[in-house]
Amino acid sequence: MEIFLIKLLQFMLAISILVLLHEGGHFFFSKLFGVRVEKFYLFFDPWFHLFEFKPRKSDTTYGIGWLPLGGYCKISGMIDESFDTEQMQKPAEPWEFRSKPAWQRLLIMIGGVLVNFLLALFLYAMCLFTWGDDYVKPKDMPLGMKFNKEAKALGFQDRDILVGTDQGEFKKFGADMFRDMATAHKAYVIRDGKQVSIDMPGDLDLLDMFKSTPPFMTQFIEARVDSVLSGSLAEHMGFRKGDIITSLNGKRIESFNDFQYEVGRIDDVLDYAKTHQDSLKALTVTVTLARQAGEQTCKLTRKGVLKDDLKFGYMPQLPADKVTHIEYGFFESFPAGIKYGCNVLSGYVGDMKYIFSAEGAKSLGGFGAIGSMFPDVWNWHKFWLMTAFLSIILAFMNILPIPALDGGHVLFLLYEMITRRKPSENFMIRAEYIGIGILMLLMVVANLNDVLRWIGIM
Repeated sequence: MEIFLIKLLQFMLAISILVLLHEGGHFFFSKLFGVRVEKFYLFFDPWFHLFEFKPRKSDTTYGIGWLPLGGYCKISGMIDESFDTEQMQKPAEPWEFRSKPAWQRLLIMIGGVLVNFLLALFLYAMCLFTWGDDYVKPKDMPLGMKFNKEAKALGFQDRDILVGTDQGEFKKFGADMFRDMATAHKAYVIRDGKQVSIDMPGDLDLLDMFKSTPPFMTQFIEARVDSVLSGSLAEHMGFRKGDIITSLNGKRIESFNDFQYEVGRIDDVLDYAKTHQDSLKALTVTVTLARQAGEQTCKLTRKGVLKDDLKFGYMPQLPADKVTHIEYGFFESFPAGIKYGCNVLSGYVGDMKYIFSAEGAKSLGGFGAIGSMFPDVWNWHKFWLMTAFLSIILAFMNILPIPALDGGHVLFLLYEMITRRKPSENFMIRAEYIGIGILMLLMVVANLNDVLRWIGIM
């Protein structure tokens, strides 16, 4: 429960900051061009609100709604999600949105997206200035990688140390490395001290690489015991520091990656267990350990019964990776932050094509998926990095040319600027309804995916 609350608080704080600043972008340009803002709200307020006030001599009512799905800045003389058509039937006033030149209306509409994007760049810059950048280059991982059967079919071998592709050297293990591998025609690895090139198809499915079980590649970790938790099953079974797990339930174990995969198979068997005896049988495990005794290596076989959480209660010995740390001065951090943010945006936009596949639709996540991305403990560095990432997503999603989003309004304004004709009011209202319908459908699918993942169906 404590972890859930920590994640929830981080999520709510991040969303509140992003929504306030996004709507603040619309508010700023509206006031700059003399457009009246009727309401400025954090979160939505159908039927009632949590807080509301209107300063004297102000045209704007400020408030906090109860539905944390976003916020809004109600601008006079504009067709938006409020569908205030009564106002639109009256003669246009000079302080209304519709009375302003198209270029001013365009800036008002992109104000939120602009603020979110600049905020992300600023946060990335400040994170680099405050904490620097720590990462491990794949070529500095001495044990190399663990590959699945699809990767091995291309020519990779376990413990290959990744260097790069024909597109360049890998900087760090992460999503960018997978993207390069997906589009590469050559990959370079160090094997037995020598560099080896591997032919690549150039069109691997990035989503399959991530979602495969086991994944296309992951860091190789030895199945060597580093520490044992007191009172755990591992202690009961006699695990000791330095022991190497060589088999689990008769399946050969060559790495901790293999061990995790076999534990996952136990979880799959439990899903189909119909009786207590079936569950007990699945939870009863046999482990073979290799233990060094002087110059001799002896093998020990131990039996035990796992609890429902499938935790053995030991930590593997992690590789002695070389960590690269880069410090940034205040002025150096800004170009580095801009480069970092643009790289994140480029990767996110490039991955959007997978949403239109069946597996991509299943990978959509709602509020639960977003909240789960925050760390289990309050960590300001990770919090601000995550907030910057969400700001990038919010900026990109809002600029999509979907009616009801900022991008939809921008599209209609560009049409007006090119053709010198405004879309009709009836057309704008119908488009707004269609846009809201699309957004509601996407929201339902994304949050339904969260529920299905939570109950174990996906």
